[in-house]
Amino acid sequence: MPDSLTIDLPADEDLHVLVPSRALGAHLEQLDPRIRAHRVDPADGPPTGDAARARIWVPAGGSAIPDGFLDGLPDLRLVQLMSAGAEKFVGALPEGVVLCNARGAHTPATAEWAVAAALAAQRGIPHFTREQDAGRWSFGTEHSMVGANVLVVGAGDIGRLIGRMLAGFDVDLTYVARTARDGVRPTSELPELLPTADVVVLIVPVTDETTGMVDAAFLAAMKDDALLVNAARGVVVDTDALLAELTAGRLRAALDVTDPEPLPAGHPLYSAPGLLLTPHVAGAVPDTNERAAAAVADQLRRVLAGEPLANVVDAY
Repeated sequence: MPDSLTIDLPADEDLHVLVPSRALGAHLEQLDPRIRAHRVDPADGPPTGDAARARIWVPAGGSAIPDGFLDGLPDLRLVQLMSAGAEKFVGALPEGVVLCNARGAHTPATAEWAVAAALAAQRGIPHFTREQDAGRWSFGTEHSMVGANVLVVGAGDIGRLIGRMLAGFDVDLTYVARTARDGVRPTSELPELLPTADVVVLIVPVTDETTGMVDAAFLAAMKDDALLVNAARGVVVDTDALLAELTAGRLRAALDVTDPEPLPAGHPLYSAPGLLLTPHVAGAVPDTNERAAAAVADQLRRVLAGEPLANVVDAY
């Protein structure tokens, strides 16, 4: 992939952009009179009219590419995501189309969720909340985050912010990533790191290497009563293997993402002991949308100025 990528746009040509909402479209059109935003729903089929001239598509969060949608976009040159996760688009775009994400937009909220969920699980808050609902005063001693041995698997922006947020708890923090670098241990050392970790936080991107990474062997290597926190994607964890450990009462977990997702009614994860479960809401705070919109706006400014694109994930 080239070090820098730009989108060629003649100086006298409007920039047609497909957006998931009229609010975002109105915001983008205020940036420059050349921007023409078209609100589209890919489920309705390929765009028509001026929308079919789009050079940029901004998908809705969590969306994928419906069959035939891109066939109606011969001038498409950039897919600009409003999220950091890009697994649904990598390898799925036509030749000549660049994929960029909104790296950083979800960082504060996702890191906050990981820390909040870990603290809540360690201090038994879900249990005490259920006891409150039942009208029971149930004293009990739970775990603590202070001085805990924490393993953060993923050393990107979010992982680093999680570490900074946890610093006030005097944790013994270790970062793990695919390759070793200063202050980061390689994933090849996980077998020796997992048995000593009180809390394991997952914040890795979805790749061939990370899909199913947390399997039965990974979980078996974790110490008894340890806490697994998944703020990455559901496919990183083998659901059946995790269910077996939770059901046995050997491990605890806090999950914002699951496999499958959405979790269907009656799935055993809902009733699994020792589990704090939220429905993929880690990034769902008001400021996240503002940061994502700002990332899109900055990218359009770059295109209009002929500057290199930011946050390039892949080019085809």
